[in-house]
Amino acid sequence: MPTKTTDGKAGAKKAAAKPATKKAAGSKPNALQQPLQPSKELAAIVGSDPLPRGEVVSKMWDYIKKNNLQNPENKREIIADDKLKPIFGKPKVTMFEMNKHLAQHLK
Repeated sequence: MPTKTTDGKAGAKKAAAKPATKKAAGSKPNALQQPLQPSKELAAIVGSDPLPRGEVVSKMWDYIKKNNLQNPENKREIIADDKLKPIFGKPKVTMFEMNKHLAQHLK
C-alpha cells in the first residue's frame, strides 16, 4: 500500500534540495581547464596555441585514430610515428603512459 506524504498525495517522494554550486566570477579554472603551452614537438600535432589538458588529450587521440597508430592486437598500445617519437621518447607506449609523456611537453 503506498504511503501518503504530508501534502496528501499517495506515493510521491520529495526530492532533496541540492545546493547550487556556482563559481564566483573570476575564479581560477581547475587543473584540467588551465590552458597550457605545448612544446614545439607537441605543437606539430595539437597546434601552437595554449590548450587545456583535456583538449590536448582529445586532439592526440584524434591524431592517433586518424593515422591508425593503435596496435591492432592490443588497442591500449600506441605505436609512435615520426611526430610522436620525440614526445614519447620510444617506439610505443600504452595509453596510460601517454599522459605522463604529454605532461612533460605542457607548461
